[in-house]
Amino acid sequence: MAQQLSLNSVTYIPISALDGDNIVDRSDNLPWYDGKTLLDHFETVELENTVNLDKARFPVQYVIRPQSEEYHDYRGYAGKITSGIYRVGDAVTVLPAGTESKISAIEVGQAEVQEAFAPQSVVLHLQDNVDISRGDLIVKSDDLPKLEQELEVLVCWMGEKPLKVGAKYLIQNNTTQVKAVIRSIEYKLDVNTLEKQEVEQVSLNEIVKLKLKTAKPLAYDAYKELSSNGGIIFIDETSFVTVGAGLIQ
Repeated sequence: MAQQLSLNSVTYIPISALDGDNIVDRSDNLPWYDGKTLLDHFETVELENTVNLDKARFPVQYVIRPQSEEYHDYRGYAGKITSGIYRVGDAVTVLPAGTESKISAIEVGQAEVQEAFAPQSVVLHLQDNVDISRGDLIVKSDDLPKLEQELEVLVCWMGEKPLKVGAKYLIQNNTTQVKAVIRSIEYKLDVNTLEKQEVEQVSLNEIVKLKLKTAKPLAYDAYKELSSNGGIIFIDETSFVTVGAGLIQ
């Protein structure tokens, strides 16, 4: 099971929640076990740094154009760098349009810097007056993400209303939001055995693999390659309630 879930490091701790064995204190009922308790493990386990500094991804959250006398020609693109490093002079591509330009300036806390990195919140300036809006993705031109309309997604369904083939939802990845339709339900995953089962609809708390099609191309990375740009949520179009969370395959 660990291999199927791509878990590189697994720690086994025998516990009993009913009797409190090895939860906080060592248990006399398990004298053969000489490892840490569950709480000790949580407090001392080393966490990996999950910030990827190789693949540069910058979802645009807000376009700043004061159009005042003091800042007459100011045009900045604000947001949070989700991964990677950006430097002044870098060649970048704006997706999904595919427009190319170069970074002319970077601001962090209203001060100009030569470089910025994840997870900093910054304002990027480009050499060209490019048509950019919220939801666009600014990436380095030499390392582009995938840009497709048909996706395969592993989803945990959180909606009270069952999910069916043909249903339409809003899909959001970072600041990008697009309309999508469910093309097929590939299988349901049994969380106890990881067995794949055929289903026609998806109920609350079930985990399934779906194929969906978006109304326009979505710039993304597979979750296992870059988690910060590979996760999406499903939003009901009428109530705007989040009804699912998924990992793009």
